[in-house]
Amino acid sequence: MTRDAMLWEPGEGSRVACRLCAHRCVIEPGKAGVCAVRENRDGRLVTLAYGEVVAVHVDPIEKKPLYHFWPGSKALSIATAGCNFRCGFCQNWQISQAPRRKEGGLRSEPLPPADIVRAAVDSGCRSISYTYTEPTIFFEYAYDTAKRAREAGLLNSFVTNGYMTAEALETIAPWLDAANVDLKAFRDGTYKKICGARLDPVLDSIRLMHRLGIWVEVTTLVVPGLNDAADELGSIARFIASVDPALPWHISRFHPDFEYTDAPATPLATLEAAAAAGRREGLKHVYVGNVAGGPEDTLCAACGLALIRRRGFSVVADVLEDSHCPRCGAVLAGRFAKRS
Repeated sequence: MTRDAMLWEPGEGSRVACRLCAHRCVIEPGKAGVCAVRENRDGRLVTLAYGEVVAVHVDPIEKKPLYHFWPGSKALSIATAGCNFRCGFCQNWQISQAPRRKEGGLRSEPLPPADIVRAAVDSGCRSISYTYTEPTIFFEYAYDTAKRAREAGLLNSFVTNGYMTAEALETIAPWLDAANVDLKAFRDGTYKKICGARLDPVLDSIRLMHRLGIWVEVTTLVVPGLNDAADELGSIARFIASVDPALPWHISRFHPDFEYTDAPATPLATLEAAAAAGRREGLKHVYVGNVAGGPEDTLCAACGLALIRRRGFSVVADVLEDSHCPRCGAVLAGRFAKRS
């Protein structure tokens, strides 16, 4: 469905300037931006990513991964086609890269915002997650849905590459409760080569989300030969700690996919070294994902008590008392259910 876009300005000669993501595309008439789903039609910007989903599932919130945001709850996850990155190792490339690929023909399903909210309520979900592809590129759809979700008592989360503008974040912030940001590397050259983007806007987004009161967790997919050097992983951990040492860092194991098939799966020793680097830099909560038996339990940073125990994406025990450790009383940072 085509809708008028938000966050743009008219330019010279019927061009339009998109203000949604950090590419800040200036789009010629009849052309689309980097995302391939925002198009200049006769001097006005429209979105082609409204009202139709290519994926909708009920997921445990831990799958996002969000470990400190209503653990054990369910999220209705939705996505449209498209992305403003072009990562060669994308695990959802069939839908994220569909608007750029010649074969096209990706099947979608009409699903208005009101129906999304109704489905979430009927499924017993605590939140709606805008995920699988990049939610920034279906911003208008997410924005309208998030507002309706809040009216129905639901929460909202983004699983995002963080490549949005401050204007976009400030617009969605009143209705966005949490975000998991994929921090892919800590070198600008890597972002340019692999994603067709830059590093600094992602770092700016993480900082701004935190200032705006959005709960933030960060994920890094550790790819051999790309971002697995000890100094780079240490720099990522140091940056996260500079924002807030209580922000969780999810270190995820790479498996070959899409166009990035020459690199092997990430050695377990590399992931363990990254986790150790995170702890050395002062991070209180470091998790290792895509690994059977990886560190998944949430421990009290003060006394070490296991506050939330997990098996895979399932919470098997939760002893939190209104965000507090029952043994030492320390507060666990995050967003948790209140208990009487």
